[in-house]
Amino acid sequence: MATTSKLQPRALVRASGGPRYAVALGVDALGTGLLRPFLLLYGVKVLRLSEPSTGIAMTVGVVMGLVCMPAVGRWLDRGARSTVAAASMLVRVLGVVLLLAAPAGHVGLFATAALFLGIGNQAWPAAHAALVATVAHGRERDAALAGGRALRNAGLGAGGLVAAVCLTGGTTALQALAAAAGIAYLAAAALAWSVHLHTHPAAASAKDRADGPAPRMRALLVANVVYVFCLNVPEIALPLVLATQLHAAPVWSAAIFVTNTALVVTLQVPLTALMSRFSRRTVLTLAGVVLAASYLGFLAATSLGHGFSAPAVATVSVVCTLGEIIYAGSATALVTALAPAHVLGRALARFQLSTGFGLAVSPAVITTLAPHGPAALWGSLAAATLLSAGTVATEQDQGTRLSGCRRRAQAGS
Repeated sequence: MATTSKLQPRALVRASGGPRYAVALGVDALGTGLLRPFLLLYGVKVLRLSEPSTGIAMTVGVVMGLVCMPAVGRWLDRGARSTVAAASMLVRVLGVVLLLAAPAGHVGLFATAALFLGIGNQAWPAAHAALVATVAHGRERDAALAGGRALRNAGLGAGGLVAAVCLTGGTTALQALAAAAGIAYLAAAALAWSVHLHTHPAAASAKDRADGPAPRMRALLVANVVYVFCLNVPEIALPLVLATQLHAAPVWSAAIFVTNTALVVTLQVPLTALMSRFSRRTVLTLAGVVLAASYLGFLAATSLGHGFSAPAVATVSVVCTLGEIIYAGSATALVTALAPAHVLGRALARFQLSTGFGLAVSPAVITTLAPHGPAALWGSLAAATLLSAGTVATEQDQGTRLSGCRRRAQAGS
């Protein structure tokens, strides 16, 4: 099996869509880092909305953003690539404009702004994956997707750091950050659109047409809802546990978040390349095992005495981050490998629906389980993740048996 261990940086940039698109990714991520972590504060501090109404508006925006995914999938399957990526960035400009125009106390405009930001945030991953899948193939595609994630995390981290420093300026600083994010989205959209990448559905091979509609991938989609909880562990679960159960200093939560970002930026591409010697589905199954082991590690760490639990949790978080990296490097790559070219957009849209749903429900699930103790939280997450990993592996076995049956039937005919 071909690997990507020798892929050079210049080749990685080309496989990711080219230099201009790489710059667009970085600029877009920088703008997102400036705004997304502090959107709740913008609603509360600048627009003087209540915390519950602000949170509900943001949640509605995320959930309603998922509604656009079927349309995004069909648009991608008509051949659009860079145009959809640019549109996902441009629609967030409209969201920022509405934020800046909203008067104090106007929850309706804030909710509409959150909706447009949510549409852009949900549409971008599918558009990006489809664009990369059009430019790169095989394991080079996997490395390019991993490189895009590393670049995006670097931009998010840089934007969040700049925003954190600027927050001392109060409401004026929040408005300036929103305006800067809007400018970044606009610049990124222009750069992405300038790539002019488009495919021709009519040119899809007869083989792809014979493969029928987009694969259902039911087991993969259901498992992905559980897998994606790992993305909210360093941002929600661990700060909550450290603050309410272990009564640890806030510096531990900050250190875990910074370490998570640094590891993703530095290890996403090398670890994905290392895992390219195995099948994508095997790697995704391994990711579930690693994540489940880290959840059990958190359970053990929280049972240690005072003064030991926080450092132990921080140590185990490295294992959780490795599981996250393995998951992120294999899940989308598996979808792009499974889906025939003419229905790639719809397959990616369905996958993003499962991702978005998991991200939307995970905060509620985590905050509901946490008060019942470490066993309820980490035990439940470990069991669900192991079950999901087994489901992914079982679907592979079924697919292999069905493929073998088809080959035997064709040979007999």
